[in-house]
Amino acid sequence: MLVPKKQPRPVCARCLRPMPQCLCAHVPRLSNLTRVLILQHPDEAKHPLNTARLAAMGLQSAELLIGEYFPQLAGAIASVESAFLLFPAKSEDVSQLPSMPRPEEPSLLIVPDGTWRKARKIIHANPVLGTLPRLSLPPGEPSEYRIRKAREPAAVSTIEAIVRSLSLLEPERDFQPLLKPFRVLVEQQVRAMGEEVYRRNYQGRTCSDPERAKT
Repeated sequence: MLVPKKQPRPVCARCLRPMPQCLCAHVPRLSNLTRVLILQHPDEAKHPLNTARLAAMGLQSAELLIGEYFPQLAGAIASVESAFLLFPAKSEDVSQLPSMPRPEEPSLLIVPDGTWRKARKIIHANPVLGTLPRLSLPPGEPSEYRIRKAREPAAVSTIEAIVRSLSLLEPERDFQPLLKPFRVLVEQQVRAMGEEVYRRNYQGRTCSDPERAKT
């Protein structure tokens, strides 16, 4: 007897979550002076728990590009007074930059999104990124991404890193609402796996997003 194929679940075209778990209602629309450009590796774009899309959805001045090579980067960097790469290697604390852009100056924060190896691949494929000053975040609260594991205790999710960076670059603005859909996503996943499975596999361990490449 032929077994009917299981039909795929309907997915939200905007947040790419299954319709019963759509996060769009939780996504704010926040104003930001520092333009955020997220360079997402194609493998990360397919991951159901990636947070970069949520960050791009919630900021008025943000763009998410998917790929490894981005020929438009040179033009984007040339169009602003200052541009920074959010990546930790040989970087300065974002709160201690010698010459922070003035509020009226257009600035650009470039965020590679992928595993450490894939983020480095993006930087290698786009040499212009290597010419930019690199920003790293100061020590902060542990990541709330308790359904992902990482070797580094200081690792945080992409959306958390963006919120922390913008909060330092634009301290007069409140970017915490950007984390609302991220927190709902985490709770959805914990409920879906069940408390017992969650406690056995995640609770008490170093949990965050291994896709993070900035902090």
